[in-house]
Amino acid sequence: MGTPKHLVVLGRCDHTEAMRVAAGLTIFGHAVRLILMTAPVADTTENAIQVETLELAEVTIETTVPDQGLPCLDAAGLGQAFADADAVISL
Repeated sequence: MGTPKHLVVLGRCDHTEAMRVAAGLTIFGHAVRLILMTAPVADTTENAIQVETLELAEVTIETTVPDQGLPCLDAAGLGQAFADADAVISL
């Protein structure tokens, strides 16, 4: 399986799919940060299920959208997340 990596998944266009991908990457032992961008996350049953899965998989969930009840990254924090990552996946 190779060496575990530090990955950042950006949820830009499809938050739900980004959550699925982030959870799936943990199967291979990767450390994953999920950063949700562009808009608030929709309050849907599917997203609630994905959040539970992410919590079980110990995925760090952050956002660039203020006032969402999640840790919010500014431009410097986002840049640091990119710099710390072995790879960035944008969805």
